[in-house]
Amino acid sequence: MSFPHSNRDTGNTAVVGLQWGDEGKGKIVDVLTAGHDVIVRYNGGANAGHTVVVGSERYALHLIPSGILYPDKTCVIGNGVVVDPEKLLEEAEGLRARGVAVGGNLRLSDRAHVVLPYHKEQDAALEDYLATKTAGDRGTLAIGTTRRGIGPAYADKVQRSTAIRIGDLLDRNYLRERLRVICRLRTAELQALGVSAAPLDADALAERFADLGDRLRPHVVDSVYFLHDCQKEGRRILFEGANACLLDIDHGTYPYVTSSNCSTAGIHSGTGVPGTNIARVLGIMKAYSTRVGAGPFPTELNNELGARIRERGREFGTTTGRPRRCGWLDLVAVKYSAMVCGATGIACTLFDVLTGFDELRICTAYRLADGTTTGRFIPDAKRLEGVTPVYETLTGWSETIRDASDRAALPAAARDYLDRIEAIVGLPIEMVGVGPERSQTLVTA
Repeated sequence: MSFPHSNRDTGNTAVVGLQWGDEGKGKIVDVLTAGHDVIVRYNGGANAGHTVVVGSERYALHLIPSGILYPDKTCVIGNGVVVDPEKLLEEAEGLRARGVAVGGNLRLSDRAHVVLPYHKEQDAALEDYLATKTAGDRGTLAIGTTRRGIGPAYADKVQRSTAIRIGDLLDRNYLRERLRVICRLRTAELQALGVSAAPLDADALAERFADLGDRLRPHVVDSVYFLHDCQKEGRRILFEGANACLLDIDHGTYPYVTSSNCSTAGIHSGTGVPGTNIARVLGIMKAYSTRVGAGPFPTELNNELGARIRERGREFGTTTGRPRRCGWLDLVAVKYSAMVCGATGIACTLFDVLTGFDELRICTAYRLADGTTTGRFIPDAKRLEGVTPVYETLTGWSETIRDASDRAALPAAARDYLDRIEAIVGLPIEMVGVGPERSQTLVTA
């Protein structure tokens, strides 16, 4: 079987989720970090949760790139990320307390936008307000956000005049002047959403966040020039996407998406590095499908099988702890995401979770309301809700695979499952996760 665009040994690499997030990107980034010099986050905020397991240690990362566990690598939070300074400092201190070096190896873009307390209040208040407003038979208008202030912070970024960037925290007087105007506006908006609280204190907020800026100052750089300088020096860059393509603001299941370009489309805008500088795009997918919060999910299993996958896969949010919705693998969605992201290969994670099922199903097409079928994904929530998945049934396996040393050592049925994914998506599976440990990752191509 031949595959197009396979070029895995040269240049920079991008890691991107091909489903609705939670695919195990953190683990794959951690594995790939050994072959790269700089790891950069390009989108999202503290709503992301990347989990890395090394030995008996489990690390949950939200803003800091997953490469931080390698002390000789440089981690960069790019301009496309919205940063909660308190959460970032808390995360850094938590890592230091566990013996992880966080100092000059962490760089923060001066252009990254800041998540402020009123963004979180606005996020929660808007969700609560929308939860009371129905949209006919589709239920409420609430999106199911993490209430971390991500959407309102990105909205301010687009609004421009009401935004605060990391660089602004380094100028106390300038920050105070801006917040005196912004806080009056935000107070009125929160009151309109039914929040009964005292008016926002701009001066107190300015002092608090200027102090945070002073603590972050040693990490702050012009990240765009920094990354281009790294390239000139021949350093290899690994781009770490947060969330996933089906949650992309432009290409996901709108409006049940996040507020940034979390496909590879976000790399250029979120780092200043053009896509032509990336030789390898590794799309990450689970061996099954999950999603969190509201929105259509064609292959969802609201039954014992779904619950079994959830428990075996520990499918509870790294950031929120919310139980994830689980279902069979949707290859219509994966193939679409691989196309949008320009994937050159795939990493299939949590493969061991499927051990013990007599039969496994994969979705290869959708049946529409008029009875016709399509192999094309529908990135529109209203239309996607009306499809019925068309399945292929494959034989499962009962043998443990966590100790497998390579793909050939997997049971025949497990190999068949991987072969079928490759045939339908048209890309090679380059890595397979057969357990949570860093070492339980098979490099297959």
